Amino acid sequence: MNEVLFELSGRPVTVLEAALACGLLLLALIFWLVLKTVRQMRQRADADTAATERIHELESHLSQLLKSQGEMTGRMQTMAEVFGSRQSDMMRVVNERLDGMGHKLGLSMADTSKQTQEGLRHLHERLAVIDRAQRTITDLSGQVGQLQAILSNKQTRGAFGQGRMEAIIQDQMAPSTYSFQATLSNNSRPDCLIHMPNGAPSLAIDAKFPLEAFNRLREAESEDQLKYAQAQFRKDFTKHIQDIGEKYLLPGETQDTAFFFVPSESVFAELNENFEDLVQKAHRTRVVIVSPSLLMLSIQVIQSVLRDAKMREQAHLIQAEVGHLTADVARLNDRVGKLQSHFAQANKDIDQILISSDKISKRSRKIEDLELGDAAGEIKDSPRPEPQLALAPKS
Repeated sequence: MNEVLFELSGRPVTVLEAALACGLLLLALIFWLVLKTVRQMRQRADADTAATERIHELESHLSQLLKSQGEMTGRMQTMAEVFGSRQSDMMRVVNERLDGMGHKLGLSMADTSKQTQEGLRHLHERLAVIDRAQRTITDLSGQVGQLQAILSNKQTRGAFGQGRMEAIIQDQMAPSTYSFQATLSNNSRPDCLIHMPNGAPSLAIDAKFPLEAFNRLREAESEDQLKYAQAQFRKDFTKHIQDIGEKYLLPGETQDTAFFFVPSESVFAELNENFEDLVQKAHRTRVVIVSPSLLMLSIQVIQSVLRDAKMREQAHLIQAEVGHLTADVARLNDRVGKLQSHFAQANKDIDQILISSDKISKRSRKIEDLELGDAAGEIKDSPRPEPQLALAPKS
């Protein structure tokens, strides 16, 4: 009913208003037709009295109709006003709800935007972390490639093993207890000589890194390839053991045992798990195969031996220092005894002083307790005697 049907001079006309207007127009048309009929009937009034009476009746009906039309028009106006007020209230409520929804939607969009920005910030931070990790992985890949290039060359691989051995020894031993690349009497040069105490022969250590045969063992895909790799592994280790036994085990110059340093724990584990015959052969040749961890342990044991030997060499100095320490302790006991006697004498003097002060306190209390009040009153009442000299008795 409140739907706008059209606009007239800029004012919207609703369906209800259009219906009211149509009703009024229809009533006006009826009124005009009735008036026209009344005129015709009045013209015929003289000829037809019944027509006149009919006209009067029609006029009365018309008046009632007009009255009813006025009442209906008032009611319709009242309804239009009610509908208008209801429409304004409805529009106000709708506008308030739309404003509330707009405010809530704005807050929700603000919160969503804030959360989106926070999520994007965390995403950027994680992407930065991933980027740094990617760069680190790239650097590590380059370093791994460089390490593979180093280990693929025998000379650089030997230098790597020797460098690792030197680092282990330098970290745990004094520079005077070892020598790198020292020349023996047979012109052989072990990678390291550990100088033993008391003129004992030195211990030879040589680093070897048979990596090619180990890589073949790991990369073997068939039984034939595995057998070939095992044979090559045995051949390389056997040659290294024989070289160390022949070159670095010199009676009177080196110890009767030498160390064969393998700078890889995985190679050492493979040797001990699957090549027990090579380990036994090394023991028979008096060559001890050590990994980096075992070399650290061995160096610690050697360091303890060197420390014990040095302590035995300095035993007479230690004994002399102990004697001096004993004399100092005896001298300290004498001085403490003298100090104790001085303290005893001081305590005795303090006790005597306390006895004297106690006697003085007792005498002062006796003087205070004397009853001098009566004697003073008698002196006041009696005549004043002549002053006489009196000698105080000796106490």
